[in-house]
Amino acid sequence: MSEIQPTPTVIDAKDRINPFDVRDLWEYRELIAFLTWREITVRYKQTVLGIAWFFGQPAISLAVYVLVFGEIIGISSGETPYAVFVFSGLLPWRYFSLALTRGTTSLVANAAIISKVYFPRLTIVIAMVLAPILDFLVSFVLLIGLMLLFGISPLSTSLLLLPVFTLLAIATAFGVSLWLSALNVLYRDIGHLIIFISQMWFYVTPVLYQPEQMPPLLRSLFAINPMSGVVEGFRWALLDAPNPDFRMMAISTGVVVVLVVSGLIAFSRLERQFGDVI
Repeated sequence: MSEIQPTPTVIDAKDRINPFDVRDLWEYRELIAFLTWREITVRYKQTVLGIAWFFGQPAISLAVYVLVFGEIIGISSGETPYAVFVFSGLLPWRYFSLALTRGTTSLVANAAIISKVYFPRLTIVIAMVLAPILDFLVSFVLLIGLMLLFGISPLSTSLLLLPVFTLLAIATAFGVSLWLSALNVLYRDIGHLIIFISQMWFYVTPVLYQPEQMPPLLRSLFAINPMSGVVEGFRWALLDAPNPDFRMMAISTGVVVVLVVSGLIAFSRLERQFGDVI
């Protein structure tokens, strides 16, 4: 009696590039969850302070910025206490910075897995962008406590739009990470430059100052920076600040859409080379 031979499964490249096919990602949703949790746990593993770093890092950063830019340089924040003003902008920026750094180096950091096992490489970038959300939530709790300390009510009707600006920050980090992570596989200089890129991006984002304090020409250029719209949106939603420039925010949102769509296309085209180059 002849034995039944198993049918071989052949994994081959797709005939056409379709970066918007989410079916593969849904099939690997458990892998995304695992990679996200692994990134969270590994980051603070074998540290003396452990989870206390979630609270300590944003608190220390806030203290330094308030001392240098609020007390020494004397930057005005209007009627809002400078500490609350800075932290409301630092909240989305810190998430973006962490997600951008991890997302950019994600493929190279997981080279051993990529070169041996097949799975959508996009899952790694998604996981690295999602992991800092926990840091974001912890910082959000600290901000609410800081607002209550200064007698500022965290409840306002505009607070309902906070998830929209949060998603905009996530989309911005995802779109930029798609480009930089793929390029970092081909050109490792990107991994060394990411800290410099993040620092320069920070200072052209109105985290420490009000956009009104900049010259009109620079304020117009701020619309190209999607994180400017995110920071202004967070302050408007949390502090019930004056309405932001919605025209500029619309431009920022358009930039984010272009970043994500073009990033997905570029990532999909370069993905076939990852296994050989990395």
